[in-house]
Parts: sequence; C-alpha cells; structure tokens
Amino acid sequence: MKLRSTIHLYSSVLFAVLLILMNLFIYAVFSRMSLDSQLGQASAETARIAAAMRKAGDGVTAPELLRAYVPVEGMLRLLTVDGGGPAPVTSASGQEISRLKPVYHPGKQAERVRVDGRLYAFVSVPVIWTDGNVLNVQMTKSLEGTMDTLRVLRLVLAGATLAVLLPLLLSGRLLSGLIMRPIVQMTATMREIQRSGKFRRLPLKAHSKDELVEMGHTFNDMIGLLESNYVKQEKFVSDASHELRTPLTVIESYASLLKRRGRDHPELFDESVEAIHSEAVRMKEMTEQLLLLAKHPEQWDLELKVMDLEELVRSSAKAFHNAYGREVTVQVKGSPEGYSDEAKLRQLLFIFLDNARKYSDEQITVRIEAAGQERMIVITDRGIGIPPEELPKIFDRFYRVDEARTRENGGAGLGLSLAAEIAGAIGAELSMDSTVGLGTSVTIRMAADRRGGGQ
Repeated sequence: MKLRSTIHLYSSVLFAVLLILMNLFIYAVFSRMSLDSQLGQASAETARIAAAMRKAGDGVTAPELLRAYVPVEGMLRLLTVDGGGPAPVTSASGQEISRLKPVYHPGKQAERVRVDGRLYAFVSVPVIWTDGNVLNVQMTKSLEGTMDTLRVLRLVLAGATLAVLLPLLLSGRLLSGLIMRPIVQMTATMREIQRSGKFRRLPLKAHSKDELVEMGHTFNDMIGLLESNYVKQEKFVSDASHELRTPLTVIESYASLLKRRGRDHPELFDESVEAIHSEAVRMKEMTEQLLLLAKHPEQWDLELKVMDLEELVRSSAKAFHNAYGREVTVQVKGSPEGYSDEAKLRQLLFIFLDNARKYSDEQITVRIEAAGQERMIVITDRGIGIPPEELPKIFDRFYRVDEARTRENGGAGLGLSLAAEIAGAIGAELSMDSTVGLGTSVTIRMAADRRGGGQ
C-alpha cells in the first residue's frame, strides 16, 4: 500500500473511531443521567404519595387511595409484611406490570426493572399505617418516554456521525495529499536528475515556514551540496589529469633517457635524478593542494575563536625564516585580537609569504591593523608586481601571470585559488594591490570577535 493511502486510511479510521467513541460516550452519559433523574423523581413521588396516603388513611379505603394516586403509566400497590394487601391499581397502559410478583422490602428500594421489553422505575417505601402495621407503598412507573428520547438521541448521533464522516474522509485525503506533495516532488525531481544528469531543486513557497517547506529547503540544500561535490569531483579529475600530465611526462622522459643512455653516459645521471626529484616534489605539492580544494569547506573541521593575531603572525614569520632564510618584518597597529581559525589562517599566511618569497628578493613585511570591528593582516613584498589587467584573474585555479617563471619556481597556479577557498571558509576577505616593478600587497580582512564575524 502506498504511503498516501496508508496516511489516508489511518487518519480516516482514527478520526472515525474517535468520533464514534465520543458519540457513544455522550449517549452513555446522557442516558445514565436521564434514567437516574427519572428514578430519583419516581422515588420522590412515591415518598409524597406514601405520606399523603397515610394522612388520608382513616377516612378513605385503600383501593380508593390507590386509584387516586396511581401514575398515568404505571402501577401502585400497598403490601403487608406477609405479601398481602389490597389489589394493585394499574393505569390503562400498564396492565402487563400487574403480573409482577409482589415482594416486601423492609427498607426503601429504588431500581429499574424490565417487563415485556419495556423499562420501568420501581420504588418501594415502607410506611407505618394508621393501624400501626408497617406497609410498603410500591410504585412502578413507565420510563418509555425517556427511552423514546434516548432513541431519538441515538438517531441524531448516528446521523451526525454519518454526516461528519464524509467531509472527514475528504479532509483525510486532502491531508495525505498535502503531506505527500513534497515527497512526490522530491521523487519526481530525483528521477529527473537521474534521467537528465542535471541537478534540480524543488520550487518552494518563499514565506512559508512549516515543516514540509523546511524539509524542501533541506532537500534543496542537500542537492546543492551534492552538486557542489560533484562539480568539485569533476574539476578535480579534470585538473589532476591536466596538470599531472606534464610532470609525469617529464619523469617518464628522464627515466627512459636513463634506461637508454644512463649506463653509457654517467653525466646524465645527476641531471635526470634532479629533474625527476623536482617534478616528483612538485607533483606531491600539487596533489595535496588539489585534494584540499576538492574537499568541501564544511569538512575542514574549523574552530573559529578570538585569537592573538600578533602571536600567530610572529610565530609564522619565525617558522618561515627558519625554513627559507628570509627575513619577515612584523608591524602591529592597534588591537592584535581577531576572530578566525588558527590553523587555516596560518596556512593562508604561508601561501602569501611563499608567493612573496618566490617573486621578491627583498624584505617581506607583515602588518597588523585594527579599524573598528575589523582586523587586517597586510603582506607586502617589493617584487616584480602584477599587471593591473591580471589582478581580477589572480585567484582563478591554475592561472599563472608568467607561465615560464611559474614552472621554474615549481608553482601550479593553485596556491591563490586555495587561499580564496580558505578565506571563504573562515569568513575572511582577500584583496590584492600590485604595481609592476614595485611590489604586491595582499590584505586579509576579518572580524574582531564572534559578533563582527556574523557566525
């Protein structure tokens, strides 16, 4: 059974059962209250009749008293302890109850009895008669008027139940359709994606905030993530196959050269080994960068916090100096605290410091500045610079301002693209100013605290 039919059936049966149970409860409570009320009225009426009959007992015979107080639809009798007494008096419509066996009750008795399928209220009240004997004044009164009212109530409740069930079934179908609509749309969208190979999203109501729309937004977010990962995977495969082809070709060429002529020409050995080693190192760095770029930023395990930027920059400058022997001057203006991820910000610094090292032989300066709730780290070199027309494309993947020079220094055009990815993940902004022949400045902007970062 389909989920829509299951929801429809379940909701309809549940509502119908609840409605029937509610009506049964209403009927049970009303009938019990009505019958108890009638029995109470019969008890009070019998007590009044007994008192009136006792007062009039001296001057009027018992049969006359019974005929005077007999109920419209019922029977009245006087009963002695031994079961004797005058004949009972019965109304014209209650002759069948005269056949009831007389039973003496020492105390007051009130109950409902059924005779020939008809319901009666039976009340017995002990009374001291004028001669000193204790008699029972017993009244049996028909409850058919109340039963007729209850029968009408049953018909009304049954009709109301049937009248409500039809719109209930229709509303259950509409409800199941409403619940299933996003799921049906998701199924159709996924089938369309499978058929066409293109990612699609669900059309959603812009202002609705119910759970179904929230599920649709979650589905669209998931499709967006899948699309992003798919694009990254395709780009990774394309980039890797494109960029790794050259170093692999170089390695293969020098390996073949060694295989053919290495034994006869030992002077080729050093050149071939150096070239193979250089290309292998460059291939390793390129692969690591490609793998990081292929990873979604949500999988980077970021830990954003307020940190001491001066300490981070000085420790990075020291490590850079120890690795490459290049001096890095650190300047601080204003508060050195900023909100970022320490590991990724350090990686960002190393990317720009490494670029400055490659394209500049002079001193490198890193300046920390504060402006309100914004913190800036500015890396400046005095290198060859970048032409203005090249600046808009500088963060594109595999883009090189100078192909030959980049190849010579071992770059693959991935560093700045990776820097842009890292900056986007940690909520930082990058900008670059450069003048040919004078140098380049890269600015990393970030928030001073969590509030400024909008996290």
